[in-house]
Amino acid sequence: MVDLSLFLADNPYFSAGFGLLGVGAGVAVLRQGARRGADLMRRQLLVSMEIPSHDKSYQWVLAWLSRRGAETIRAADSGANISWMHRRIAKAVLPRHMAVQTSYKQHDNGSVSTNFTMVPGQGKHVFYFDGTFIQVDRQRNAKMIDIQSAAPFETVTLTTLSRDRGIFSNILAEAREHALAQNEGRTVLYTSFGPEWRPFGLPRKRRLLESVILDNGVSEGIVDDVRDFISNGKWYDDRGIPYRRGYLLYGPPGSGKTSFIQALAGELGYNICILNLSERGLTDDRLNHLLTVAPERSLVLLEDVDAAFNRGRQQSEQAAYQQSMVTFSGLLNALDGVASSDERIIFMTTNHIERLDPALIRPGRVDTKVFFGNATPHQICKMFTRFYGSEHGSMAQQFARALEGHSVSTAQLQGHFVVHKREAQAAVDHASALVDMASSPRTAG
Repeated sequence: MVDLSLFLADNPYFSAGFGLLGVGAGVAVLRQGARRGADLMRRQLLVSMEIPSHDKSYQWVLAWLSRRGAETIRAADSGANISWMHRRIAKAVLPRHMAVQTSYKQHDNGSVSTNFTMVPGQGKHVFYFDGTFIQVDRQRNAKMIDIQSAAPFETVTLTTLSRDRGIFSNILAEAREHALAQNEGRTVLYTSFGPEWRPFGLPRKRRLLESVILDNGVSEGIVDDVRDFISNGKWYDDRGIPYRRGYLLYGPPGSGKTSFIQALAGELGYNICILNLSERGLTDDRLNHLLTVAPERSLVLLEDVDAAFNRGRQQSEQAAYQQSMVTFSGLLNALDGVASSDERIIFMTTNHIERLDPALIRPGRVDTKVFFGNATPHQICKMFTRFYGSEHGSMAQQFARALEGHSVSTAQLQGHFVVHKREAQAAVDHASALVDMASSPRTAG
């Protein structure tokens, strides 16, 4: 009988097959080891940070990446203050796929202004920051919708070959500073969008408090009261008093109510949240929620509150649906009910205080009521000298005497001065035009 071991040893086919099997097994082991080694290196060396689209810093980081991309392009083109190597790096990591974000605004005179911002589009990008290459992966999940914005859910993931997580903190801090710098010295107007507040248009330049001329002591009284409220939060807490303040500014149209609120926000460094109680689809729950989640350091403005309930409490369901689904009791509960929020300043305006229910303007809901009337002789003179200079004081007195006995709003005065902005004497000579306007019937606005 032939020895099996000798047969197998002398069989070249078996030797070759066994060798291939060994090589295949070795390759499989090496591949698996390489894969596990790569996974281990990725876990140990790569650091990632994911930013979802519903996070506040999402737009900050996109805007920051846009600015970094613009700076990179300028650096690559000019080469100023950077070495040859950094210039080559700048050109190598220029973004290849961009998306556009357009802000659109139509002005009162019919003109339109637009602003285009280029941000990294969907996909992977690479940029160079603080001596480190960072990959940006912006992905959109079309199957998931952000409930608040009704937009597809997105994420931006930053990945770097570094174990130092501090680089992400630096990016977030720089993105935040850049975002806040855009609004520095400006007032952001917020409007409601579903259950959240969103900036309306571009931030406005802060209006100077001196630009809104009120009667003696009116402006100073409101400013002092608001500042006192802001600086005494602990006093309210110690005494168990809800830390919120309500103001009602009332008076004829064009007397400067809204303008003063804008100037007050600029003086305090606050923003303004504008809420229209007649907005279609607004409900009691949504109103309460919006007042609760109003951005910090913001004044909440409810304009023309009398118009929201101008048909009284017994308005029909159809009329309520056409305007708003907010009930009068819902508004009262939102202002000072159990679920109402603290640390809140609300301003309400109306042209007809007599139309407001006493329950709405009682203390606790409205703590301070201030009358904004037609222009007094003091206001007329102050507005005249502000437009034409203090050297025209005697001419301002003459202009005020020409309007004596006539009711003229500050808005009408401003319009008159704009028409005659180049000549103070012309404003005095044509004062009769304001008198005729004051004598003609006017409608509330």
